[in-house]
Amino acid sequence: MAYIETFWMACDSTEQLRAEYGPFHGRAEAETEAARLGFGYLLRYEHVLSDNEEIQEVRCVFIELHLTPAPIAAVRRLHTRCATCGVSSVHDEPWRAEVWADIHEFEHSRHRVRLFEQTQSQMREIGNWRDSVA
Repeated sequence: MAYIETFWMACDSTEQLRAEYGPFHGRAEAETEAARLGFGYLLRYEHVLSDNEEIQEVRCVFIELHLTPAPIAAVRRLHTRCATCGVSSVHDEPWRAEVWADIHEFEHSRHRVRLFEQTQSQMREIGNWRDSVA
């Protein structure tokens, strides 16, 4: 009597060279991981096993997922750069940029640190940023 063993994979395409992630025992778990990874397909493997537990046949079924695209979070990074010596640093929080600038200007008298804001589409300088910080 043949036994069918089923497991699920999350994959990014139906091409032969594809990224697969898994295996998972259930479809729901595979769908959750596919959504997290941004993969658009599930791959269901079915192994037909003999009485000796040898694989007799392998079946592959692709299932296309219709995922709603996750909103892309606006990534905002702050860059500090000394206008005098050119030393720079990248920061995720405004207070870290201010602390870095304070330390650099304290250690190097007459140096002036500039602040830049980088978003996904552009990088712009924040002028007079020392005056606007309370």
